[in-house]
Amino acid sequence: MSQDAEVDMKDVELNELEPEKQPMNAAAGAAAGEKNGLVKIKVAEDETEAGVKFTGLSKEELLKVAGSPGWVRTRWALLLLFWLGWLGMLAGAVVIIVRAPRCRELPVQRWWHKGALYRIGDLQAFVGQEAGGIAGLKNHLDYLSTLKVKGLVLGPIHKNQKDEVNETDLKQIDPTLGSQEDFKDLLQSAKKKSIHIILDLTPNYQGQNAWFLPAQADIVATKMKEALSSWLQDGVDGFQVRDVGKLTNASLYLAEWQNITKNFSEDRLLIAGTESSDLQQIVNILESTSDLLLTSSYLSDPTFTGERTESLVLGI
Repeated sequence: MSQDAEVDMKDVELNELEPEKQPMNAAAGAAAGEKNGLVKIKVAEDETEAGVKFTGLSKEELLKVAGSPGWVRTRWALLLLFWLGWLGMLAGAVVIIVRAPRCRELPVQRWWHKGALYRIGDLQAFVGQEAGGIAGLKNHLDYLSTLKVKGLVLGPIHKNQKDEVNETDLKQIDPTLGSQEDFKDLLQSAKKKSIHIILDLTPNYQGQNAWFLPAQADIVATKMKEALSSWLQDGVDGFQVRDVGKLTNASLYLAEWQNITKNFSEDRLLIAGTESSDLQQIVNILESTSDLLLTSSYLSDPTFTGERTESLVLGI
C-alpha cells in the first residue's frame, strides 16, 4: 500500500471515529449513506440516565446495613445515653424534693372556718314583738340555712338585772324571751339544719358596765365558769363575750374560759369582742389564747375612716 493510501485510510478512520467533525454541507449522496452517530449516542446515553433512578434501599439492604457492627454499636451508645440522661434527671428531681423546705401544715378546718356566722343581738327586733321570742326564731332557721350560715350568734338572752350582779343568772333564760325548754328545742332544730348556736354571755348587757364593777370581777368569773359548763352540757356550740376591754385581767380570764370550752370539745368556740382602739391591748388579748375569734364593733362604725383603720393595723 502506498503512502497516499495510508493517509486516505487514516482520514477514513478519523471520520468514522469523529463523525461530528464532518461538514454539515456534505454531498447529498455521502450524507444519505451516513448516519449521525453523535445524535444516536447522546440519545442512548440520555435514555440510560433516565432509566437509572435512586429509589432507596430495599428491605433486605436496610436489614443488612442495620445489622452491620457500626450501626449496632451506634444504637447501643444512643440507648445508653438516653437511659443515663433519664436516670440523671430522676436523681436530680429526688434530690430537689428531699432538700426542699417542707411546707407548713395547714391548720385544722373547724366548722366556723367553713361558713358565715350570723349575729342576732336583739332577738325581739329580729323575730318581731309578737313572734314568741326564742320560739319564733325557729321559723327563721330555714331562711338562715339558705344563706349557708354555719353559726348563729344569739343574744345575750340570759337573765340580767341592770347593774345587779347578784340578780344576774347566766344559766337562766330571760323569761320575757322564752323558757329553757324553748331554747333546748331551738338547739335541736338548729342542729338538724347544721346550724351551730353560739350564745352571748356578756354578763351585764343591760347595765352601764358590761362586766359590772372591777371589785366584782371574781364573782363574775365564778358565774361565767358555771354558766359555760352548764350550757356546754345542754349542747351550745360556742360563746361570745363583748367589751372585754372593760374586763380587768381580760387575757387571763379569756384563757381560763377557753380552756373550759376546749376541754369539753375542740369544736367549741369562744369569741371575744372589744370596742377598744388600743392596738396593743388587742394584740395582748389575741396572744393570750388560741383559736379565739376577736370582733371589734368599732370597725363597723360608719364614721370610722379607712385611714384610722390603717393606723390601727400598722400601729402608727
